Amino acid sequence: MHTENQHLPEIRFEKIGLQKLRVAIWRGPEGNDKRPLLFFNGIGANLEIAQPLGELLRDRDVITFDLPGIGGSPRPLAPYRPWWVAHAARQILKRNGYDKVDVMGVSWGGGMAQQFACQYKKHVGRLVLAATSPGVIMVPGELAALTKMAHPMRYVSQDYLVKHFETLYGDEQSGADMFAEHMKPPSLRGYLAQLSAMAGWTALPFLPFLPHRTLILAGDKDKIVPLANAKILKFMIAKSHLHVVEGGGHLFLLSRAEEILKIMTAFLDGPGEADLEISDAALQPAG
Repeated sequence: MHTENQHLPEIRFEKIGLQKLRVAIWRGPEGNDKRPLLFFNGIGANLEIAQPLGELLRDRDVITFDLPGIGGSPRPLAPYRPWWVAHAARQILKRNGYDKVDVMGVSWGGGMAQQFACQYKKHVGRLVLAATSPGVIMVPGELAALTKMAHPMRYVSQDYLVKHFETLYGDEQSGADMFAEHMKPPSLRGYLAQLSAMAGWTALPFLPFLPHRTLILAGDKDKIVPLANAKILKFMIAKSHLHVVEGGGHLFLLSRAEEILKIMTAFLDGPGEADLEISDAALQPAG
């Protein structure tokens, strides 16, 4: 990919307490009226993985950050829980002049998006949950995929990732190159901190009280977070719509980025809050 055509983010570091976090902001056009998008990444994923998101959503600001020990953020100084991740995100937004944002989370980050939406309801416009679940109370993925997901070689060896990509994620092989291109291995302490952050956590008790219009995206070939979890989210969140990505695995946001981003923007920029019914037809871009 030629860097002169890329829409690259501003990179900075923010301190939340004593913890330093690496932050990325893809800027939209000056004076644009689109709500910014706060993005929570998957487990072990550095912010560069979000480059296709920033690339395709050039009409608004996109904000994300590396968790402690992930990407360019220093190792965690202490264990943390989802409430702290939401707090850190809110502080980053405030310091950079953002108040109300749309929020998106993928996989592990979907849990953080749910936590943020509950913790800071008034600061959330719309919510997008992709390839995720309501927490520890979930329908588990396939054993073969979960076993290979736990293997550290998926981060340090591109050959291992390409060889086992379909078994791991259920996605088209074309997504492997894009994932490997942006991937940076997390520190062991950072990865374990993300795992332990979710121990015992579930969003189920507060999901019925979320007031936000929510788009749930799920692949019908996801081997890590099966489609059944998205159906649970759909049942629990009142103002939600489930869009099933046919043939999509766990990384459909990367392997089918343009298709998914068109659906997302149709949702984010769609009719006002009075229109509670969302249909797949309404999510198709004009023209």
